Amino acid sequence: MVTSANVACGFHAGDPLIMRRVAARALELGVRLGAHVSYRDLPGFGRRSIDVPPTVLGAEVLYQLGALQAMAEAAGGTVSYVKPHGALYNRVVWDEAQAVAVADALATFRPGLAVLTLPGSVMAAAGEAAGLRVVAEAYPDRGYRPDGTLVARSEPGALAADPADVAARAVRLATEGRVAPNDGPDVELRPESLCLHGDSPGAAGTARAVRVALEQAGVALRPFT
Repeated sequence: MVTSANVACGFHAGDPLIMRRVAARALELGVRLGAHVSYRDLPGFGRRSIDVPPTVLGAEVLYQLGALQAMAEAAGGTVSYVKPHGALYNRVVWDEAQAVAVADALATFRPGLAVLTLPGSVMAAAGEAAGLRVVAEAYPDRGYRPDGTLVARSEPGALAADPADVAARAVRLATEGRVAPNDGPDVELRPESLCLHGDSPGAAGTARAVRVALEQAGVALRPFT
């Protein structure tokens, strides 16, 4: 159902055995592996913003990326891209110091490595400055604000739960590059990748509905890396 998989690297979820099993299965199926790096926050599932010094954050991102790379190499593959998770993802949308720390860590690991981020974010600018391949993404299953940022999970309308609605939003994002925010006119995002959350209720069924809808709309599905 997916072409790329964001794999938790132990800081918000996952453990060495899970990572190794997922890496092996993904590579067996031709699915690209992405390191889903986060704050060190197992109790909060990485969804609590933490004021980590940039030098510490950079080292922790590099540590997580290296862990998944080891599992990928053991399965005969490699990590193709990185995607910050949860609070870190939202923090580097606007926090330049943390965005630069993440970008520098990724560039140190592999020049030109792909990074998924919100279109127009500070992370996108930091990634470009560091020579990374910046990939704009969008969420068919999340609510948007008029400025193109995501509605906080603590607020109403943060999640789109109906599979048919999520599928329709995915098709529009893929074909028109636009999404209707919870309030206001359409937001233009022009994503290169669409992300679905695997921890949402009925996630597998929603992913299946999205894939079918995209294929019926004539959208070719392939990894971005």
